Amino acid sequence: MQDRPVERVYKAQSADESRRAYDAWAETYEADLCAMGYRIPAIIAATFTRFVPPETTPILDAGCGGGIQTEALAQLGYTGFVGIDLSEGMLEIARRKGIYKHLQQQALGPQLPFADNHFGAVISAGTITPGHAPPESLDELVRITRPGAPIVFSLRSDRGQVPAYLQTLERLTRAGQWRHIFSTDSFQSMPYGEPEILNRIHVYEVV
Repeated sequence: MQDRPVERVYKAQSADESRRAYDAWAETYEADLCAMGYRIPAIIAATFTRFVPPETTPILDAGCGGGIQTEALAQLGYTGFVGIDLSEGMLEIARRKGIYKHLQQQALGPQLPFADNHFGAVISAGTITPGHAPPESLDELVRITRPGAPIVFSLRSDRGQVPAYLQTLERLTRAGQWRHIFSTDSFQSMPYGEPEILNRIHVYEVV
């Protein structure tokens, strides 16, 4: 059990280790997670449609992976997707789908190569989480998102969560940089493979 791809990515101790794990997993990533009942893509896409009009553009998919969460949105008429991901292997899967205007290898955490107030919405599924993108990733997402625009993202809500992530939500709220709009209840994100892992989807509006 310990050498499963999902175990390797959750135990990654550095961005480089995480990149290598996802590169190696890219071809079977979606099939493997779907077999575990992976729910984040469907729930985050449904949440996104509630708060983001279809004409919104451009939309950043931050930590896009192979684009599983964006496929449903593209089917509903959303366009102008820009995807960034640490793993070139995952980006290659996303390219094959033809739903992104632009894809770029880029880690979350460091400064992003986009202007202030650039995006009309941001979606980030399963990425801003321990062992992946750090809490300060949210600061950069706020910077590059237009005032009044939503950032829709998942966060773990189980014992594996790190306090710094929730502290960052509170810090950005107290600083008046965004305001809370909506959060789902906790749900099992991979009920048939990792039932102890829980997530919530959050929506914050940039001020």
